[in-house]
Amino acid sequence: MSQVEDYNRAVVGAPKDLFYRFQLLPIHGVPFMKPIADNWQRVEAFQARPDDLLIATYPKAGTTWMQEIVDSIMNAEDLIKVKRAPTHVRFPFLEICNPPPLPCGVDILEQTPSPRIIKTHLQYELVPKSFWEHDCKVIYVARNAKDNAVSYYHFDLMNKTQPHPGTWEEYVGKFLKGNVPWGGWFDHVLGWWESRNKHQILYVFYEDMKEDPKCEIRKVMRFLGKDLSEDLLENICQNTSFKAMKDNPMANYSAMPATVFDQSISQFMRKGEVADWKNHFTVQQSETFDAEYQKRMEGTDLKFRCSI
Repeated sequence: MSQVEDYNRAVVGAPKDLFYRFQLLPIHGVPFMKPIADNWQRVEAFQARPDDLLIATYPKAGTTWMQEIVDSIMNAEDLIKVKRAPTHVRFPFLEICNPPPLPCGVDILEQTPSPRIIKTHLQYELVPKSFWEHDCKVIYVARNAKDNAVSYYHFDLMNKTQPHPGTWEEYVGKFLKGNVPWGGWFDHVLGWWESRNKHQILYVFYEDMKEDPKCEIRKVMRFLGKDLSEDLLENICQNTSFKAMKDNPMANYSAMPATVFDQSISQFMRKGEVADWKNHFTVQQSETFDAEYQKRMEGTDLKFRCSI
């Protein structure tokens, strides 16, 4: 049995009581689920390899979309290979950790042959130093704060391993204060933005990906040192459209058991739109959010679009 099958079967066959809404514990001031916090020394000491590619995002900022784009670029001549396994198997999640007997992300990555494509939601400051020592390439995807908050809220409703988000009103306050798994949106997007020229970091905006996907896919292609024909790029655009991913069991997390992701509450691939925040924020919530946003983003040249 392959390592891929081993891991997939381990997740699906895990005891139902293995997963529950883990409490948050601070690591360097950033809240993480307890299993991650308990395993932090191994995450921090993780040894990257020179040919590793890191895909970094704040949660629910377009992670799966970028993973599918990268995998499609790497397998452009035979896109059927992109459906060889579920996303969580194809892209080991660096810091994720669940109680035994499930392996943690570091365990899986140590057994994964090069070249590895690695997923992380870590803030720049918390990324293992070995990635920078080896000058690894990183693709970072950022999404406007309001849409990111809405998507994260719905995700936390259905993700049975993260704290319940409470009401939408309560969640807006938590999000603004960074009292959510992986910490605050502001620190995350700013930390990566301010460090983008120190290393091989491609900083991509979700809104740009929605507005002109082929243009952004071409940027990723060039960053990865690939040169694909327009026909292949068009195929990748089709293969990574929201509808295609929503219908793809290897991308929509339908392979994840309901004890982890209960998609009867909210689908993993929910809407994938820009400006859906307008359907959730009240006028007062929007004004409160905007005031905090202006305060936290003052002085930066990092700009987001909340509509396109």
